[in-house]
Amino acid sequence: MKLILALCMSTAAAFQSKVLPSFARASKSALTMVDESVVGVQAPAGFYDPLGLVEKDGPEAFVRRRAVERKHGRVSMAAITGVLVHNADIEFPGYLSKSADLKFSDVPNGFKGIFAVPPAGLLQILLFVGLVELAWWPANNYSGDYGCGFFGATYEGEEKVKKLNAEMANGRLAMLGIAGAMFGEGQTGQTLAEQFDTLHFSIL
Repeated sequence: MKLILALCMSTAAAFQSKVLPSFARASKSALTMVDESVVGVQAPAGFYDPLGLVEKDGPEAFVRRRAVERKHGRVSMAAITGVLVHNADIEFPGYLSKSADLKFSDVPNGFKGIFAVPPAGLLQILLFVGLVELAWWPANNYSGDYGCGFFGATYEGEEKVKKLNAEMANGRLAMLGIAGAMFGEGQTGQTLAEQFDTLHFSIL
């Protein structure tokens, strides 16, 4: 199914030293099970907060923003994977909508595909996402741990932080990737695969 979810703002990157805010050094117990002031603090940016929002708004706002960043990263990883899969013409067999005589293979690649999904299909997607947000994986769970495990593996301590850092870095890259794919297609009128095929990457 041609499902492209969420256009997300990416985290800015700049060279900063790894200096944690005072609340993070003094109030680690106020954060959730893994110290969120450590997760995501990676070179070259370090702890990047040029507007001083962490010191201004306090630990609760910081933990929430980190949870939002993590969720956007996860959604973006799924989205950019979907873009690549569909650009490779890998689709479900059969019909997306029998009543509309619309097969999955009939839906265009790229972001134009979302507009080919019938309204009833879009409504189903929105209802499913709402159910996930409100019941299954509630948005107020800032830890990001929804009890699904890490493909059966269990991590603790530094190893867990390392894995969470990798997820955060991949999520940030995916946010840039899905945003770039969207803007590139909007400017060139070509899908990602078509841009690579024609070597047409200009968005000017």
